[in-house]
Amino acid sequence: MLRFFGSRLAGGAVSIFGASLLAFLFLRKMPGDPARLVLGPLASDESIAALRDDMGLNDPVWTQYWHYVRDFFTGDWGFSYSTGQDVSTQISNRLPASVELGLWAFLFAFVAAIGLALLSTYRHRPVIDGVTRAAAFVGLGTPPFWLGLMLLVVFFSWLGWFPGPEGRVSEGTALPPKITGMVSIDALLTFNLPAFGDAFMHLFLPAISLGLGAFALLVRLLRANLHEVGREPFLVVSRSKGLSRWSAHARHALPNAFLPTLTAGGLLLAQMIGGSVLVEKVYNWPGVGTLVVDSILRQDFSVVQAFILLSACAYVVVNLLVDVLYGVLDPRVRSAR
Repeated sequence: MLRFFGSRLAGGAVSIFGASLLAFLFLRKMPGDPARLVLGPLASDESIAALRDDMGLNDPVWTQYWHYVRDFFTGDWGFSYSTGQDVSTQISNRLPASVELGLWAFLFAFVAAIGLALLSTYRHRPVIDGVTRAAAFVGLGTPPFWLGLMLLVVFFSWLGWFPGPEGRVSEGTALPPKITGMVSIDALLTFNLPAFGDAFMHLFLPAISLGLGAFALLVRLLRANLHEVGREPFLVVSRSKGLSRWSAHARHALPNAFLPTLTAGGLLLAQMIGGSVLVEKVYNWPGVGTLVVDSILRQDFSVVQAFILLSACAYVVVNLLVDVLYGVLDPRVRSAR
């Protein structure tokens, strides 16, 4: 098991190195002088030269890269000259909102995919199977930001069922005490049901927009795996012991069909937390994605650089945890590797 874990850890370290190097070189090749962008076109050459020296831009490229990686892993993610704040402070203030949105989107995708995949394999009816195929096709082919705009038009502008793009809660709603930074979770932990209800209403449309693509992929994988597992002899044996068809599928077929979906599910969760940039912007959600878009527009590349490396680390950590969990649940995978 230690050898298996070590091999996955080494692969993750290589991935983080590659992502950090690409992010560093890409942003260094962007047009314009970062020091001049900060000080403006009217700044003197002496001021620009002093700031370039302060930012380390006069150092050799590999020295700059080493400082970038070292500072990131020691918690020094740079300084945002456009906002006058540390990058780590800005990201830590915005991260709970992105995590909250990603978790709710994944919960929707996960529960809906399991329910529809089980129903499709259990009933074997053309109508249900057609609905499953259509839902997967629409989910995979619909851009999240476009879906978000359409949901706002229908359910906010036309019907008025859900609040508009005004943030995490309505104006005037009493926020619960900050425990996790996620408003809906903190409201549940403190039994503040009015705040939870308001936060959930603000979360619903963004979570659907962000989670539909993940739902489509998960339901296709689960449906195919359930059809394959449904032909295994152990399922026939479970039926012969008196279990109903639904119980046999839910208790025996689903756990075996879920294992191949575990890797995709873990990566989708990381993607929804770190890749919700456009959805956050559509709904004016105060998460990391909105911060990154605003930083790009301000040419504040220190924030973008930290976000890229943080996202890469999140992907690697989630992938590592999923691989280890896969090895624990299925010894055949562990012994094969």
